[in-house]
Amino acid sequence: MLEIRVICVGKLKEKYWEAAVSEYMKRLGAYCSFSVTEVKEEKLPANASAADERNVTGAEGRSLLSKISKSDYVIALDVKGRELSSEDLAERIRETAFTHPVIDFIIGGSLGLSDEVKRRADLRMSFGRITLPHQLARVVLAEQIYRAFKINAGETYHK
Repeated sequence: MLEIRVICVGKLKEKYWEAAVSEYMKRLGAYCSFSVTEVKEEKLPANASAADERNVTGAEGRSLLSKISKSDYVIALDVKGRELSSEDLAERIRETAFTHPVIDFIIGGSLGLSDEVKRRADLRMSFGRITLPHQLARVVLAEQIYRAFKINAGETYHK
């Protein structure tokens, strides 16, 4: 069974985000092994400099990368990444499942992803030019992964 992992910076702070992700985790259980791994969100000093921001994204990036195996297929969420339709994502998951037993989706913190994480990614994917809070991005991602599996199964969820 394909393993899908969402590896992200920070914890969900509100119960409604947790409930939404939990619902999609439950639904995805019929199609894949789905899990969420959270890494620590680094503290940004007040009046942070560009160097402070690089240090934060660097530390978060190292934490994210420590959770990824060399053989995993990595899709990093990045506002400057490639926009995919739901059908495109479904096709990418379907094709990747033949060559990689694990697909990791990476969500950075409030400052985004380090250059190291972006370089490790096999695909940088964007939900568009809008900026989403990373908690909402996690919910949207879980829903889109679920939608992709429904598309691939030829089921009626997707319209």
